[in-house]
Amino acid sequence: MAQTETKVFTAHVPLPLAEKVDQLAVRLERSRGWIVKQALTAWIDQEEERSRLTREALADVDAGHVIDHQAVQAWADSLGTDQPLPVPR
Repeated sequence: MAQTETKVFTAHVPLPLAEKVDQLAVRLERSRGWIVKQALTAWIDQEEERSRLTREALADVDAGHVIDHQAVQAWADSLGTDQPLPVPR
């Protein structure tokens, strides 16, 4: 297996969080470093996806692909009635 370059990070973590990491490490029979690397990778993936979706939404707004607020509000208000409005498009 090829080795990849690594860099050591130092971070101050609240004790309850550190204890949870230790518990997971024991339960999964993995190192603390492995747990932190998995968590950091998942968080970065989530933030990259959030950024992509935000850019996509802003592009829709720039292109005029929006729904009028009043139309959405009227639809939402109608949901608890006997005759809900169709979803605005």
